[in-house]
Order: sequence, then structure tokens, then C-alpha cells
Amino acid sequence: MTIEDIKSHFEKLQETLRTVSETKSDAILSACRAITDALKQGNKVLILGNGGSAADAQHFAAELVGRFLLERKALPAIALTTDSSILTAVGNDYGFDEIFKRQVEALAHPGDVVIGISTSGKSNNVFHALTAANQAGCKTIGLLGRDGGNIAGICDINLTVPVDYTPYIQGAHGAIIHIICDLVERELFG
Repeated sequence: MTIEDIKSHFEKLQETLRTVSETKSDAILSACRAITDALKQGNKVLILGNGGSAADAQHFAAELVGRFLLERKALPAIALTTDSSILTAVGNDYGFDEIFKRQVEALAHPGDVVIGISTSGKSNNVFHALTAANQAGCKTIGLLGRDGGNIAGICDINLTVPVDYTPYIQGAHGAIIHIICDLVERELFG
């Protein structure tokens, strides 16, 4: 363990962020516009993921409901990762693959935005939730990693971080979430 090891991590993360900037800026702008348009129409944002992606979903929702940088009214966003009673009841009665799908079926309306986060792009419960969101008439966004897996193909907007190292995918996801929150907030509230 050396200072060079630390610097190497920062350099690889910077390289990942450069790649995302060069390859996904148009898609990030599309995601910002989709979220802004939905919120202007009185719709909401539903966000979901597993593990660290569950924490990212909660962080994303908190930035929209609370505030990112501007003092402004709260925006309607829900992290589907937080209700332990729903998660455990649905998981027990229907299986883990259904925990987000059932919530999307209950809460999503046409015009809402549903964001699925999966560093592998292969999380079955995220796939099923986004499929249900598409069927409900929602705009779907995949915040994914690696090659996007089977989830990339079902999303209206694909934000795949094309690296294999989960910590760098998560770091880039955090940056993308902050960029989206900043641009949406400024577009809506100046």
C-alpha cells in the first residue's frame, strides 16, 4: 500500500469519468430533460436499485425532495428501496425479483420517470420493475455498469458506465446523479 496506489485509483476514476463524459453526455442531457418534463407536468420520479445502488437511489430521491443546491419547493421523488415492510412482504409472498415491480405497479402512472440502478445491468428485480414501468407508460432510465446487461435494452435512456470495476461504476453513478440533480434544479428554479 503506497501513495502511488492511491494516485492510481484517482487516475482510473478520472479516466472512467472522462469516458462517461465523452460517451454519455447526450444521454445524461436526455435524462435531465425527461425528468424536468415529467416534473413540470406534475409527475414523479421513482428510483430503485440493490445494495450500494439502493443507497444511490435514496441519495437521488433525497436530493430531489430536499434540495440539491437551490432553496426551492420539494420535488416528488420516491426511492423504492426504503419501505422494509413492503420489501419483506413482497419478497416473502412473491419473491425477491418482484419487490420493485409490485411497487411500480402500485405507484407509477403514465408520464412518471422510473430510474433503475444496477452496476451489473443484470439485476432481475430492476429488470422486472423497468419492464412494468414501460407497460405503465413511464419513461425509463437505466443507470447501469459494464455493458448494461439485459437492462440496457429495455430502457428509454441508457446511462451505462462502460467499465468492469464496480467502485468506479458507483463513483461515476454518483457524479451522474449530482449532474442530473444540478441541471434539473437549475432548469426548474433558475
